[in-house]
Amino acid sequence: MIWFVLALLLLIVLITVLVLRGENLAHLDREDFPKKDYTPSPGHNEVLEAIRDMSRSARGLKGKARLMALRKHMDGLSEGREFVSEFRSPEASAPKGEWVLAPGVDTRRRILYIHGGAWVAGSPQSHRSITDRLSKVANAAVFAVDYRLLPEHRYREGLRDCQEAYQWMLDHGPDGPEPAGFVVVAGDSAGGSHALVLIAWIRDQGLRQADAAVALSPSTDLTLTAPSNRDNIKTDPLLGPTFGSLMRVPLPVLWWLSFFGMRLSPSSPQASPLRGNLENLPPVLIHASDSEMLLDNARRYVNKAKDSGSPVELETWPGMVHVWHMFPDMLPEAEEAFDNIGEFLKRVERR
Repeated sequence: MIWFVLALLLLIVLITVLVLRGENLAHLDREDFPKKDYTPSPGHNEVLEAIRDMSRSARGLKGKARLMALRKHMDGLSEGREFVSEFRSPEASAPKGEWVLAPGVDTRRRILYIHGGAWVAGSPQSHRSITDRLSKVANAAVFAVDYRLLPEHRYREGLRDCQEAYQWMLDHGPDGPEPAGFVVVAGDSAGGSHALVLIAWIRDQGLRQADAAVALSPSTDLTLTAPSNRDNIKTDPLLGPTFGSLMRVPLPVLWWLSFFGMRLSPSSPQASPLRGNLENLPPVLIHASDSEMLLDNARRYVNKAKDSGSPVELETWPGMVHVWHMFPDMLPEAEEAFDNIGEFLKRVERR
């Protein structure tokens, strides 16, 4: 009996180290990236207050009630804001989501946008401040996909929704069937992870690849082994209070929790695009704050992609909150980030 128990324990250890954790990627922690030298604008204090409001909205609540409060608060982020775009529902047979159309956009230019929210919250409505600006700077019709979320649905179902939306968008615009001319895949945070997973899936399926991809403060590795996952807890006002306490839990325990919660290994390329094949990808632009917990996730992805021969760029901003792009009406740094995206897409088209 004791030999059986020992063998079982050994098996659990092997699965934990070899399957759930995967390869040690510390060799990718190279800091050879240019840095901007300035302090955050005064509007950053307004953003911090908005983040505190989100925390207060769920105070005292637990379980499903807390999740519902978070979702309601996120959807309310668009209320009272001024947008230049039209928000239009797609045809009845289309994937769930909404079209975002700035005035006069070329509808053959299309962006699939995948919102963030830790795969449990967020919606096309909550991220209109991003999709509105993207449509304008890219002169493109943005389709914000309303993918299925945890815990009501499996992680893979949400990813499948993004795959189906991409394939549909290649042949359908806001006015009906029409082939796309220029295509971009974009997303933030958890949606940035889905976006990076998606472009690798597109390559592997032999589909028409996106012309470019944009990932804003993306999650790239659910094994949580990058240094900034711990080093930046105190400097990340959004993710720090929410996920910082998790970093006190031993990593092997977190890996098993992730495995049971998402029904796949945290080292799977479907959950951690950093750990997949990064060869032959389209041009990718990644934005990250130098003070957020996911900074090194972005750095590791860019370093591995460059080592694999793929054209990937990283732009970092000092002291910004996670996905500061959500607050262009408060932060000049957000407008600067959108201008950077527009310039990136123009460079891609000139190649």
